[in-house]
Amino acid sequence: MNTQQHIDYQRIEQAIRFIEQNFQRQPSLKEIAENVNLSEFHFDRMFTKWAGTSPQRFMRFLTKEYAKNVLTETKDLLDTTVLMGLSSSSRLHDLFVTYEAMTPAEYKRKGEGLKISYGTHETPFGFAFIATTSRGILELTFLPENQSIDELIRLKNEFPKSELIENQEETAVFINQIFVENLASKSLNLLLRGTNFQIKVWEALLKIPSGRLACYEDIAQLIDKPTAQRAVGTAIGANHIAYLIPCHRVIQRVGTTGNYRWGEYRKKAILGWEGAREEVMEL
Repeated sequence: MNTQQHIDYQRIEQAIRFIEQNFQRQPSLKEIAENVNLSEFHFDRMFTKWAGTSPQRFMRFLTKEYAKNVLTETKDLLDTTVLMGLSSSSRLHDLFVTYEAMTPAEYKRKGEGLKISYGTHETPFGFAFIATTSRGILELTFLPENQSIDELIRLKNEFPKSELIENQEETAVFINQIFVENLASKSLNLLLRGTNFQIKVWEALLKIPSGRLACYEDIAQLIDKPTAQRAVGTAIGANHIAYLIPCHRVIQRVGTTGNYRWGEYRKKAILGWEGAREEVMEL
């Protein structure tokens, strides 16, 4: 079922795509609104409510020039982080994110003794499938629609011996804490599964603050593997926990957004959304 929030987000993505495709001629707000089948007034109001800023200002956060400036600022910040030592927690707006990793022995047991609650919920970036355990969030995946069956099948195949229970009420608490303001009353824990290298990459991603950007070279340098840029990209693509492990904040060094497991325009929507909020917080 497509709710109003989901319809609005689809229009946001469509508008970003239209603006980019017609960037050279700078389409008017009226043209953009017509492309998503809204009046100029209603589109501006919908977009500003979602992004916290106007469509024109929002697109500034997606330009190459802006991205290059932020990459430079973030590199200096990450260099300082290395000097101070990496910790196992990260600040994401008002959220404190911590994590632990499954041991290889635990993973080989294929979920034996593991109770997994799952649900599908709306977010500012479309529908998301989330799976949680008593030890933390196991999975957070954006969906093209509100269909979670593929994600559920994949999780069942990965952990065939686990107890999988649909629990919308329980998982909604996590979604609200992640995406709804003023609900970050406690830390969020993540339960990671991956190779040692992948987990090192994901740890590094947690050091990129909201509104900042890093390139693959920065992450490779941060984990002391400066020549492993391609392997870093592969590890980023294998991330199981969208948004909280911010793989969307890694872009190409030339300032282009690059690929994203959950869609190029969703990545741009998230980056612009975060950039707008960080700008407001800095004022």
